[in-house]
Amino acid sequence: MEKHLTANELRQKFIDFFVSKEHTQISGASLIPENDPTVLFTTAGMHPLVPYILGADHPAGKRLVNYQKCIRTGDIEAVGDPHHLTFFEMLGNWSLGDYFKEEAIAYSHEFLTEVLGLDIDELSVTVFAGDDEVPRDDVAFEMWKSLGVPEDRIYFLGREDNWWGPAGETGPCGPDTEMFIDTGRPSCGDDCRPGCSCGKYFEIWNDVFMGYKKNSDGSYEEMSRKCVDTGMGIERTTAILQGKQSVYETEVFAPIIAEIERLSSKRYGDDEAHDTSIRILADHVRTSVFILGDQRGVAPSNVGQGYILRRLIRRAVRHGHKLGIEGAFLSALAPIVFDLYSAPYPELLHNQHFVLKELAGEEAKFSDTLAKGEREFEKMLPNLMKGKDRIISGRTAFKLYDTYGYPLELTIELAAEHGFTVDEAGFKAAFEKHQEISRSGASQQFKGGLADHSERTTALHTATHLLHQALRMVLGDHVGQKGSNITVDRLRFDFTHPSAMTSEEIKRVEEIVNEQITRDLPISFETMTLKEAQEAGAIALFEGRYDEQVKVYSAGDFSKEVCGGPHVAHTGLLGHFKITKEQSSSAGVRRIRAILE
Repeated sequence: MEKHLTANELRQKFIDFFVSKEHTQISGASLIPENDPTVLFTTAGMHPLVPYILGADHPAGKRLVNYQKCIRTGDIEAVGDPHHLTFFEMLGNWSLGDYFKEEAIAYSHEFLTEVLGLDIDELSVTVFAGDDEVPRDDVAFEMWKSLGVPEDRIYFLGREDNWWGPAGETGPCGPDTEMFIDTGRPSCGDDCRPGCSCGKYFEIWNDVFMGYKKNSDGSYEEMSRKCVDTGMGIERTTAILQGKQSVYETEVFAPIIAEIERLSSKRYGDDEAHDTSIRILADHVRTSVFILGDQRGVAPSNVGQGYILRRLIRRAVRHGHKLGIEGAFLSALAPIVFDLYSAPYPELLHNQHFVLKELAGEEAKFSDTLAKGEREFEKMLPNLMKGKDRIISGRTAFKLYDTYGYPLELTIELAAEHGFTVDEAGFKAAFEKHQEISRSGASQQFKGGLADHSERTTALHTATHLLHQALRMVLGDHVGQKGSNITVDRLRFDFTHPSAMTSEEIKRVEEIVNEQITRDLPISFETMTLKEAQEAGAIALFEGRYDEQVKVYSAGDFSKEVCGGPHVAHTGLLGHFKITKEQSSSAGVRRIRAILE
């Protein structure tokens, strides 16, 4: 096995390998998904490619490769152990109706064994076992066997392990094959196999074969245009290649942890409680820098991505205080993230002033929040003193946490100073109930799965282009898109602007958009390089390499914007455009909600 391969080296080796296999490197997308109501953040490399997996032609061709920054926040509280992360990088290669299982598996085998130098004896794989609806994946089984993986290390597993999708009720889906490294740890028993939670097997790669479509009646049919989507996590793979027990022991975290050690005078590895806080702080500051420094970076707020960011920053501050760090410290950690990642993600340096300003501001606000929590506790105290028991209920402790952001451990300290204890079991019960509600909401949010491309959402997507151009005409060229979210009922559009729009400005924007709808402008697109798009005056963030092929959609002579689609054929299909609300989203960013009647 090739030891001590760094994250930067792994990233480049992966790109170079697939470029040598006639794949085109494409840029990774923003962490903030565009026009997708199903998730808050980009969660996987395939996420930005959904329209092309569904059938649209990608301007870069049928074979693609990239690295993608991702965030998953389904259980932030799990971060703190040696393995969980909120931010991670995903390597991926795609076939959009080109090669399928045999070639994909052959590429995976070649990269793992010849490029990374893994011994075939270290490799175990899983394939789909089949069920009443879809037969078992004998093609993948035979392919792995032909490449030298013995049958006793090829495991047939069910849907819960080796099937992907559809993310919604219907749509593309299919079996996958997952690759695991045997860490050499003892097995947990006779039933131990890849995917077991005991830690013996470490997943290194996943190839998804989207060869089926699930229909509304629950049946599955084979698709004529089959796609391959693969994913390899950089942090986890680097850890296993370096023989590390944890991602936090690799070079992507070591400099951050070293600075935390300096600030706190605590040494990583000496005390598990301190180690947990160090890992939380290291992970959360890295993720916060990436959210703030993104091309569509958002500021802390009480909704959406801004709320997740606020939670991460405040949790980081809490654990910094637990480590005994005095004064403001996030701005001392952020530059380390810039140094680690500015080469693959130059947007971080471009946005570093915004990152540092927002981190410092939110850290100061949270100090005020802690003071407010103490005042609220003091207000509660007279009534608490009237009770027979010197116990603060779990509900009361949770209210301080949920409403004011006041940590339980500080409530316990305050309570002890006044001769009280806290019902920690009651707090835990209230907290778990809150988590269940949050997870249920997240589940419902993700239930839409692959971005909805119905006629309604397609029309609203086209309307955002008209709205964007109209805003620039009324407010000025400083207006730029900071995010959008579309459901079947409405569009939400975030844009840069320093102040609230006047009623006259809102009315004028509506008039301009409806004028273009009345003109029934044709919607067309051209494929060109990013540099050509910029020279043609197209609106875009212009993220990525200038020689990269992109689609530029035009609404007649009115607007021109870089976009992946989809769009209606002409603007006359949209109906009447109406702005229902204009409000602040975050500092310097406004939010419009609008409908088509």
